Amino acid sequence: MQTTIQDLGRQGLQQYGVVVSGAMDPFALQVANLLVGNQQDEAALEIALMGPELDVLSPAVIAIGGADLSPAVNGKRAPMWKSFRVQKGDRITFGRPLSGVRAYLAVAGGYDVPVMMGSKSTYERAHFGTVIKKDMVINGFHVHSRPGVGLSQAAIPDYHNQTSIRVVPGPELDRFTDEGIRSFYNDTHTISPESDRMGYRLERTEIPHKHNADIWSDAVPLGTIQVPANGQPIILMADRQTTGGYNRIATVISVDIPKVAQLPPGSKIRFYPVNVHEAQRRAMEERDFLRVLAYRSHPPPL
Repeated sequence: MQTTIQDLGRQGLQQYGVVVSGAMDPFALQVANLLVGNQQDEAALEIALMGPELDVLSPAVIAIGGADLSPAVNGKRAPMWKSFRVQKGDRITFGRPLSGVRAYLAVAGGYDVPVMMGSKSTYERAHFGTVIKKDMVINGFHVHSRPGVGLSQAAIPDYHNQTSIRVVPGPELDRFTDEGIRSFYNDTHTISPESDRMGYRLERTEIPHKHNADIWSDAVPLGTIQVPANGQPIILMADRQTTGGYNRIATVISVDIPKVAQLPPGSKIRFYPVNVHEAQRRAMEERDFLRVLAYRSHPPPL
C-alpha cells in the first residue's frame, strides 16, 4: 500500500522550510534497529497496512517492529520484536493487520540509499528519499549481527484500544472558549479517513473559537493539534508543514506519538492534559529504556 525508507527525519532544518518527515512511530523504528545492532537512528522500511513481498537476495539479519501485519518467511509466521536470520532465496510477505497500521523492517547494517540533507527519510511531496516500488532492488550494507535478540513480552507495545492520548496544553488556549476547551478534553474524537503522514484529521462536534482560528504563522512541532475555522482538530504528524497558522489547542507528548501513529481511521480517542514536567519525565524514561536495550543487545567488547 505504501512502503518507504524512513529514519528519524531531517532534524534542525525547519527554519529553512525543510519538512522533518521520518518514522511515524519513532519508538518502533529505534527498537527494530537496536535489535539488529544498528544505531537507533538508522533507516528502515516503514510498511503501512498492506506489506510488500520481498525476495531476499543475500543472507541478512532483520527485525520487524511496530504493527503486527502478519509477517511471514516462506509462508511461516515470522517473529515480531526479535532479530532473526534470513537466507538467499527466502521470501518475506505480510498478511492481515492484527494490531497497529505501520510496521518497521530493519536490516543489520542499514539500507544503502541516498542521504539527502543528512537523512534517508522519504518525503514524497518533495521527491526526497525512496518509495518502494514493484521490482525494485533495495541494497543493504552487510555486517555481522547476532540474531535472536528480542524484547520481553512486557516491553512490547500494545496497539489495541490505545484511546487515551496525553497532551500538553497549547499556547493559544486563551483563543478558545471555556466550553471549547472542556469539550476538547471531555468528548471523544474519531480519526477521519482523510488522514495521512502529514496529519490526522479528527471528527467531532465543533470546537468554538472566541473570535477566529487564524494566528501569525508559528512553529508546529510533532504532535501539534491545530483547530482550523471548522472546529475540527488536526494532529500534525511526521510530514507536517514547518509552520502553521491556526490556533494550537494542545500538543501530543512524544511518547504517545506512536499510539496515534498506529491507529487506523475510525478509531476513537480522547485527550488528557499533563504538564511539561510529566511529558519530559516520560520522554527520559523512554530514552533510558532505549539506552539499556542498546547495551543489552550488543554490549561493548571487554
